[in-house]
Amino acid sequence: MEGRVDELVRMLVGSQDGQSQLLLCRAYYAEELGDQAVTACEVALQTLHDDSQAQLWMGRAYGLKARNAGPFAAMKLARKVKSSFESAYQLDPHNAAAANDLGEFYVGAPSIVGGGVDLAADLADKISGTMPEAGHRVRAMIAEKQKDFPTAEREFRAATAVANRPEAWVDLGAYFFRRSDGKQAVSALEHAVALDTRHGSPTVDSATLLQENHWGLERPEHWLRQYLEGSAKSDEAPTFRVHTKLGLMLKKDGDVAGAKIEINKALALASNYAPASKALQGL
Repeated sequence: MEGRVDELVRMLVGSQDGQSQLLLCRAYYAEELGDQAVTACEVALQTLHDDSQAQLWMGRAYGLKARNAGPFAAMKLARKVKSSFESAYQLDPHNAAAANDLGEFYVGAPSIVGGGVDLAADLADKISGTMPEAGHRVRAMIAEKQKDFPTAEREFRAATAVANRPEAWVDLGAYFFRRSDGKQAVSALEHAVALDTRHGSPTVDSATLLQENHWGLERPEHWLRQYLEGSAKSDEAPTFRVHTKLGLMLKKDGDVAGAKIEINKALALASNYAPASKALQGL
């Protein structure tokens, strides 16, 4: 997809093919259009009910819609999120993304909609043998939820040791920021970017964390440009969203002309992306 949402939507709208509708769902999700994403994923599931990835994206779409729903509607949608994530994992117990999203739901959601650290702990036990990095990550989230910070740090570090993947180092950096340990957070994120030699989505995530936690603009701007100039673009970090992030950073840095260029690039790819439209109005 690489962020070319308008082009993709024009191609796929009206198609009843399951895979096409799933791709359309992902496009709408990237644009943060919850209602449209849910509709497309529900159509996709009519033929892809037993597809783990389709169930995963269905759960994500329900979660996106729930963010802007009222309390009762959000509770109903949260139960649908749980059901979809559980189906995604059950259909493919080796789907690490499904296991991670399900683990996050169990840890973060209240028990009234199906969350619970006991469920998360059971999931961690199940996946640790085949997906040890994901298992450590879920255990780290459980420990952090329970305010057992030494165990949380140990588990996040154990996740990095499994395969030394940049994504695990991003998780560790994010954890240190939540613990107000900026020095260790920045060190972990620099390590993540160094490992991410193709400058993919972990580089974008690292830049975002630095910017959100007010650790300067020069380094995150550079990292975002590396992503945009590279060949590892993916819908994990849609191009139009990265242009928007960079534009907002440039605006904050006083480069209004540069910011306008980046925001217009974003809107050329995804004209319905509301954060970009809002950013342009503010320039």
